[in-house]
Amino acid sequence: MALENDTQAPDFELFNQFGERVQLSEFRGKKSVALVFFPLAFSGVCSGELCELRDNLSLFAANEVELLGISVDSRHALRAWGEQERYTFDLLADFWPHGAVAKEYGVFLEEKGFANRATFLIDREGIIRASFITAPGEPRSLEAYRAAIGELQPV
Repeated sequence: MALENDTQAPDFELFNQFGERVQLSEFRGKKSVALVFFPLAFSGVCSGELCELRDNLSLFAANEVELLGISVDSRHALRAWGEQERYTFDLLADFWPHGAVAKEYGVFLEEKGFANRATFLIDREGIIRASFITAPGEPRSLEAYRAAIGELQPV
């Protein structure tokens, strides 16, 4: 069961595609965060979704929202994919323990071994203010991100 809105987002620390540690709590008091779980790098739907986010980074920047993609892929696979697709945002490796962060957020699909397509908008205080999950194989829309960003508390 996915975490509900208006609850504290579990803190975590993962490596990004460059081997740098990224900790969710480092954004508290500074920026909101869009935590974007996706099943697997190099897959068609995931590439399409994240390319759309890449092409609309101004939506996040204008609202002071840090975009963090997260999957069970290794940081090495995420780096290769990120370079291929020219992603300039962090891709976080929930690689080991396998899917631990996705499990904390209630979006890990045990039978498949990866996370569902789930997005959590976390405000500057670390509270989940909006979230959405799509059916397997169904991409998330940019309009869903716009609506979720609108749920964040004003600066």
